[in-house]
Amino acid sequence: MTQQSTIDKNALHKRWGALKNERASWLYHWAEITNYLTPRNGRYFPQDRNRGMRRHNAIFDSTGTKALNTLAAGMMAGMTSPARPWFRLTLADQDLMRYQPVKVWTDEVTKTVLRIFHKGNTYRALHGLYKELGAFGTAATTLLDDHTDVVRHYSLTAGEFCLAQNWRGTVCTMYREFQKTVGEVVKEFGLENCSQTVKGMYGSGNLDAWVTVIHAVEPREDRDTTRMDAKNMPFKSVYFELGGDKDTVLRESGYQRFPVLAPRWDLQGGDIYGNSPGMEALGDVKQLQQQQLRKGQAIDYMTKPPLQLPSGMKNREIDALPGGISYLDNTNSSGTRNLFQVQLNLRELLEDIQDVRGRVNSCFYSDLFMMIANSANSRMTATEVAERQEEKLLMLGPVLERLSDELLSPLVDTAFSRGLEAGVFPPPPPELHGKEISIEFVSMLAQAQRAININATDRFVSSIGAVAQFKPDVLDKFDADQWADIASDVLGVDPSMIVGGDKVAIVRKQRADSAAQAQRSAIMNQQADTAAKLAKVPTQSGASTAASDMINQFSGYGSPSPSQV
Repeated sequence: MTQQSTIDKNALHKRWGALKNERASWLYHWAEITNYLTPRNGRYFPQDRNRGMRRHNAIFDSTGTKALNTLAAGMMAGMTSPARPWFRLTLADQDLMRYQPVKVWTDEVTKTVLRIFHKGNTYRALHGLYKELGAFGTAATTLLDDHTDVVRHYSLTAGEFCLAQNWRGTVCTMYREFQKTVGEVVKEFGLENCSQTVKGMYGSGNLDAWVTVIHAVEPREDRDTTRMDAKNMPFKSVYFELGGDKDTVLRESGYQRFPVLAPRWDLQGGDIYGNSPGMEALGDVKQLQQQQLRKGQAIDYMTKPPLQLPSGMKNREIDALPGGISYLDNTNSSGTRNLFQVQLNLRELLEDIQDVRGRVNSCFYSDLFMMIANSANSRMTATEVAERQEEKLLMLGPVLERLSDELLSPLVDTAFSRGLEAGVFPPPPPELHGKEISIEFVSMLAQAQRAININATDRFVSSIGAVAQFKPDVLDKFDADQWADIASDVLGVDPSMIVGGDKVAIVRKQRADSAAQAQRSAIMNQQADTAAKLAKVPTQSGASTAASDMINQFSGYGSPSPSQV
């Protein structure tokens, strides 16, 4: 049965047109970036799918493309490395967070969410997002529930989608135009929901014809909050054919959460689409292509210069290869020679090319990321990274904050919520009832940002240790337990490696009791040793010992006589 639309399709068409007009001023800039930096990214017409023709014709120097790839790989390794934890769950109540059962539970849930990301295509999608961000300043991926992977990404590229944001500057609307084959449309949405045109092509066996589809996701303003079905969720989702039948849609449903992750690299004012390193480097990248072209022409002039020939050689072949022989009439005394002397000095051009390459790499933070990758110390800590590149990390700080807010936090929130619904987490401790759980990022770059602050603490500890060499009382001002807790949190140490405060108190009490017992035993041994020595010391008369005299004195037998007194 055909699914009747409960919304105004004409309004959806108008909204799609308005969003495209809003986006139009960005397309030319994005197309240039596609042309000079990343020819396989960017889709500006629905037909730009699965096209394998050569697209790198404008690139004579791949420095910009390699720098963009370095940025994407560096952001991946520095922010969301698959090889190490890059976030953890925490609480605003730090005293409760130090409670060992709570620490263990949050750590186990964090590991479970990371396993969800490993199981699905999250890390592949994130790498593509970082590349899109570095090139175009805006990226998008649809994050949907999946029965096999818990969550699954469907990545988009520039020119394929339009965005809109709410009054808080948060992206809340996404329209996407794309194409599917007739067979795919029928399989996904059902033949009864397709237009008459698609039904006709399907009936005639034309399954590989392409159909343009619009996917609209936006807040649902007219929903019934007392109902929890798909058509009354906070966000509506509508698939419909572009130019399809008036009263039908392919599918109308909804989402409890906005299913699109749409981070921006940098924003100015009320802009919807973001600025990017690719935009800043585009002028240098184009200059680099021009310089490489001119360098190639100069080398051609030197290796194969233009020739001046006698008129008698017209229409006659000349063997210009090394060792070639050409016969010339003696009556033509002018002979064959270069049209002009080619002695070009390329040193200045090569120096300028290196300068431009440096500017391009700097725009994409290649020196920062390659410093991490090329370090001989494979165990470089976040503190060492911060010390070596503190200035660049501070410049990258606003970008990391924005990506944490617009990309990583919604990603973890969605995976956590989906994991709760699927029941893949262990039961939480009762102390967590009614408590709000937050996300703390502990990736290499996030720790390096925070390690800039812990450098002051490290200097303080070093200084107080030096002072304690000649004035030990200064250690009374230092709380070592508090320092250990703060440092382990900042550096992202596995909570299972940190002993809880209650266990530490028990261990210290046992140690104190053992020390007291050892002290008592030492005193008793000393007394016994003293008694043994007294027993062997003779008195002046030699008839007794000091020990026997002491015993007799207390027992009354050793009192002096009147004559002795």
